[in-house]
Amino acid sequence: MIKPAKLKLADIPTPIQEVEFDGKKFFMKRDDFTGIELSGNKARKLEYLLYEAQSINADYIFTCGGKQSNHVRATALAAISKGMKTKAFLPGKKHRTGDGNQFFLQLINTETMMLTMEEYAGVNKLMSAEKEKFEKEGKKVYIIPEGGSSELGIWGYVNFVDEISNQIDTSWFDGIVLAAGTDGTAAGILIGLATNNINWKVHIVNVLYNPSILQDKIEKMINGFAGRFGLDAGNIINRLEFHNGYSSLGYNRMSFENVSLVKRFAQSSGIILDPVYTGKAFKCYNDEFLVPGKSEKNLFLHTGGIFGAMIKSSNYFAV
Repeated sequence: MIKPAKLKLADIPTPIQEVEFDGKKFFMKRDDFTGIELSGNKARKLEYLLYEAQSINADYIFTCGGKQSNHVRATALAAISKGMKTKAFLPGKKHRTGDGNQFFLQLINTETMMLTMEEYAGVNKLMSAEKEKFEKEGKKVYIIPEGGSSELGIWGYVNFVDEISNQIDTSWFDGIVLAAGTDGTAAGILIGLATNNINWKVHIVNVLYNPSILQDKIEKMINGFAGRFGLDAGNIINRLEFHNGYSSLGYNRMSFENVSLVKRFAQSSGIILDPVYTGKAFKCYNDEFLVPGKSEKNLFLHTGGIFGAMIKSSNYFAV
């Protein structure tokens, strides 16, 4: 495969750190250190997507996500640094003063279109229709899908596996554990494992979509990547293992147990996990992997998202 060109946005390689918690040791890949104001896994995908946007001389980036989307905030910040504006399509009501990721969007004057949940269900068609309007006015628009999860964006996590291969003896590990939202991160890792002949399991803790929807999304991304970049995808989807039930209260809500665990972990290690993504993934890791013979053999991926903790700050002090 010929790798596509990309920008230099992410501070990589990110470290792999040995962490001790409750007397148990494990390894964590610190992708919360990738840069763009603590953008985590989003930075790797945006390197490819914004390069393509620049190559067509885009004036605007259109993208979408939850109201507190890390991806949307990362996209808006990175786009500004490359001379492009962003229009964000988000569910919910607009407030005069925002918090968390919304604060940063307002700070940099990002254009937003707030949608009802019914409207957001058709957000891709809505962005395409809005793109036509903008282009009639002579503005070039590049659309980035939810989470930056596309056959181009997932190159960031194909290369991620190359990076890990240069850091550790991958034969010593059995798999990797991560939170899954849209989930281009998992799709890229699956492809990277296959192309590097690494026989790991990819343990997915779903926080947004149920496993059947998520698996369908991942399969479509892998097949799209295979068609575009010339890859025999084979049966790499079989390496996926879903861990359901850690987001039962909803995408942007967290349980008492989750908050307690995230607090204890921060107070023990100095590492902050957000409640929406990594906090839920770590709850799974703590429950199912932090046992003798498992934790040290399964790498935990910290995908970032620290500003998600800020919007629920009162919950941390109530526990």
